[in-house]
Amino acid sequence: MDSRGSRAVNVEDLRRIAKRRLPRAVFDYIDGGADGEVTLRENCRVFESVRFRARNAVAASPCSLRTTVLGTHIDLPFMLAPVGSSRLFFPRGECAAAREAGSAGTVYALSTLSGCALEDVKAASTGPVWYQLYLLGGRECATAAIERARQAGFSALVVTVDTAVAGQRERDARNGAKELLTRRFWAMLPHAGQFLARPRWLAGFVRDGGLMRFPNVVLAGSGPMQYADVGAALEQSTVSWADLAWIRDAWGSAPIVVKGILSGEDARRALDAGADSLVVSNHGGRQLDGVVPTLQALPEVVAAVGGRAEVYLDGGIRRGSDVVKALCLGARAVLIGRAYAYGLGAAGGAGVARAIEILRAGVVRTLRLLGCHDITALDASYVEIPRDWIR
Repeated sequence: MDSRGSRAVNVEDLRRIAKRRLPRAVFDYIDGGADGEVTLRENCRVFESVRFRARNAVAASPCSLRTTVLGTHIDLPFMLAPVGSSRLFFPRGECAAAREAGSAGTVYALSTLSGCALEDVKAASTGPVWYQLYLLGGRECATAAIERARQAGFSALVVTVDTAVAGQRERDARNGAKELLTRRFWAMLPHAGQFLARPRWLAGFVRDGGLMRFPNVVLAGSGPMQYADVGAALEQSTVSWADLAWIRDAWGSAPIVVKGILSGEDARRALDAGADSLVVSNHGGRQLDGVVPTLQALPEVVAAVGGRAEVYLDGGIRRGSDVVKALCLGARAVLIGRAYAYGLGAAGGAGVARAIEILRAGVVRTLRLLGCHDITALDASYVEIPRDWIR
């Protein structure tokens, strides 16, 4: 990492560095959301609505950040969420991020839409790795990916349920994402300047093989899925609750995590369909704009689950204090996406390590100021929330 990146004080600093290093289309892919980006903004803003109730004059002792997820001990109360196309941000991006997650003692979740083969990503990490599943290419294709993940030693399967179609990401449209994927010279030309303006990124992109296919979505007769085919494939691969039965048969007895839960009703449906744990998620504001921010949805989901399963949260996490607020409201752990993606875009693995350290230090500092030195002791008594959050 350059000297500017090593001095990043917070995630926003990493965001600014990534913005300077990456072409506009790539940065906006990380940074943007759907439609008017209301949910994207609310995911972050909603943390400001939660107030801490600190307990002062508490005797100092070492802070413990260790917890368990699905029976596995991890050293941090946050995990790295699946982020598609990370190889665009930095060469071999998924492997770089998985390596840093393992070094930090936490989980890395790999997106189906990874530019690196799942076997390579698993080999890169010394920690637990989960595989996130889209049903791209149909049931036969998905079953083959599930078997590969099982054989490679992935310890949980994350089934995302909020992608009936891709959200309308207006930044992508303005940046010429559709035209750039045509590979037609005259269509691409008006949008090429943003890449030529980032020669260092462009050189790394070319050395890494250029625009990747998706090696974990292998189509019969044509090989790995091409980038341009993803949007149409998503519309043909909607997950229903009934699909969890055959997914369970293919995956076996290892845990299944359902990601994309925003209500108590869907939480109960997911558990009834065989989920072992849930992620309260609105896809980082990248799918349906105007839905409830995840932190606000968390108490309802936790109450509906009633202790039957672990509940995680993603969306809007930018500071260690955000992590602590989510844990106080019942999350077993959180998943961070953009927070580490900014680091990856800024400086590769070193940037991911810096993002993890910023959040880790923030959690420790918050615990000390809160008067609680063990994350497993956090509960709702340490926070105040708006009354209308509880139904």
